[in-house]
Amino acid sequence: MKKCMLLILFLAVTLPALLTAAEPLALMPVPEKMTMAEGQYRLDASFTVAVNGQADPRLYAAVTRMLRRLSGRTGLFMTQDVITPGKTIENPAMLISCQRAGVVALGEDESYELTVSPAGIELRCVTDIGGLRGLETLLQLLQADEKGFYFPALSIQDKPRFPWRGLMIDVCRHWMPMKVIKRNLDGMAAVKMNVLHLHLSEDQGFRIESKLYPKLHQMGSDGFYFTQTEIKTIIAYANARGIRVIPEFDMPGHTTSWFVGHPELASAPGPYTIERRWGVMDPTMDPTRESTYQLLDGFLGEMAALFPDPYLHIGGDENNGKQWNANPAIQAWMKKKGIKDNHALQAYFNSRLLKILTKHGKRMIGWDEILHPSMPKDIVIHSWRGPDSLVQAARRGYMGILSNGYYIDLIQPASYHYLVDPVRADAQLTPEEQARILGGEATSWAELVTPETIDSRIWPRTAVIAERLWSPVSVRDVDDMYRRMEVISRQLEELDLNHIKNYEMMLRRLANQQETTALRVLADVVEPLKIYKRHSQGVTYYSYSPYTRVVDAARPESMTARSFARKVEAFLESRSGQEGGEIMNQLALWQENHARLLQTMAKAPAIREMESLSQDLADLAAAGLQAAEAIQEGRKLGSDWGALQKEHIERAKKPRGQTELVVVDPIARLIQAAQ
Repeated sequence: MKKCMLLILFLAVTLPALLTAAEPLALMPVPEKMTMAEGQYRLDASFTVAVNGQADPRLYAAVTRMLRRLSGRTGLFMTQDVITPGKTIENPAMLISCQRAGVVALGEDESYELTVSPAGIELRCVTDIGGLRGLETLLQLLQADEKGFYFPALSIQDKPRFPWRGLMIDVCRHWMPMKVIKRNLDGMAAVKMNVLHLHLSEDQGFRIESKLYPKLHQMGSDGFYFTQTEIKTIIAYANARGIRVIPEFDMPGHTTSWFVGHPELASAPGPYTIERRWGVMDPTMDPTRESTYQLLDGFLGEMAALFPDPYLHIGGDENNGKQWNANPAIQAWMKKKGIKDNHALQAYFNSRLLKILTKHGKRMIGWDEILHPSMPKDIVIHSWRGPDSLVQAARRGYMGILSNGYYIDLIQPASYHYLVDPVRADAQLTPEEQARILGGEATSWAELVTPETIDSRIWPRTAVIAERLWSPVSVRDVDDMYRRMEVISRQLEELDLNHIKNYEMMLRRLANQQETTALRVLADVVEPLKIYKRHSQGVTYYSYSPYTRVVDAARPESMTARSFARKVEAFLESRSGQEGGEIMNQLALWQENHARLLQTMAKAPAIREMESLSQDLADLAAAGLQAAEAIQEGRKLGSDWGALQKEHIERAKKPRGQTELVVVDPIARLIQAAQ
């Protein structure tokens, strides 16, 4: 009785404190400066916002969206409807002061100051674009307790570290319609990214309407392309969120789709058909014909008028030069002009493109390959080769952006991307040279993604790249990054992103509409093979292949596996009974899951390719369970026992269904510690 009374007394004293304890903030990106204060601003349905100063109308629309998102999260019936210029709001709960309308352009001021007190909220910004960034921070600050919703009192002074914080979406290898682009623009805005780079031409598809050369999209797209009206809609949608839109037309290689309608552009005779495979293909534009530049002049002029941003990306990567080498006319022309090799020939091609772009008021961006002594210093080098390449370009006077390390299609963990910095720590650049490194872009290449899986490949990992490009270089706590990333990932769902909810939908389809629990237990601890290894596992992928298997549903990074590995690490250090119990419960679940999954597989042929991997998980978990029990009891199982487990470990490491089991290493650590 005394123990019960003590427990009741303990709960009576501690439970209110636990309920009212403020949760740690989950801001991403982390602001430049933040100071916490006492108290909270309590949110209720009377919450109103007023805007003062000279803001672009996009700020008013953004405030309206912010109010609807707050209402959606809280269930509060807020009385303020659509925010428009000229409306007078008496005693607003939040006041936004904006000095001038911003321009969605490289280098525009995106700074803001946000102050929250129990009396109200104030957001100050030089431009309305800074105001957009501050509104996203405010939304991330929302918290709740037993009294309701509130914003913690604090002050924030914030601005981005880099002016170029982008996401490239390849809409060519697999077609991505406008709804995919819009929802990802909303995700970008939520984490303060400001450049959408659209990869619009490729061997597998030409994805934009050309009114001057309609054969390009009519014959090179299978009917899947953006009309010019749709492009204008995307640009306006991005502009309303403070995001620039930059088109890429890759050339002289990666151009098969151009040649379906215009074989005269190619360096070898046609006919050509849209490419259905993946890889580096031979078809390449002929840079020796004046007719090539005449068509490009017309087309690029048309695109320059469509896309308002000053920058246009010409690709320039992965030209293998085979068609050039095999064409006697091109070889004779090179000899006559004194052009010694294909690199010099591509530099000639790029210089001609540069003149065309300059004529139409555009500045050139291209991948590393465009860097050549003949090119002027006002081009931008887009580096897929790495920070070293970027540093060298900066020292030579060129501006650059980094994508190496941000290739999210390589299925690497968030921690890897997070610690890649555009400015190498030991770069020893002068301030002027460092300023030439403009930032970076996450790159979503589309060989292995479709509209139903692309969000899961972009988010939430791209949020940590956004933080790397916005926040101070000193913000590098990986564990805290993961804590915040999981919160932000769930918040992104309110923007119609499918990175979480499509997982369960795909598992239901794979299970042939049966109960998915057993399949989910396995899928939660596998990841797709990384670094393009999927292409070397005995399966030939085409653009029309199924991208609906377990490997496609599986997340790029298993949070279940990461959590388990951390628990194993802590258990081996502390031998704690609580941690040991959690580990053993998890191992027991994996051990027993195979029998349940076999029942699902009986009516779900699509997942039978995972049967042996499921069996390996069960066998390995059984060994891990033995090991964990022995460690907790202080027993040793011996080296002979350990030798028997090596077979389980090595077998479980082998990929199946282009996936890999990502709990092998922590279980192997348990086995090693128990010997």
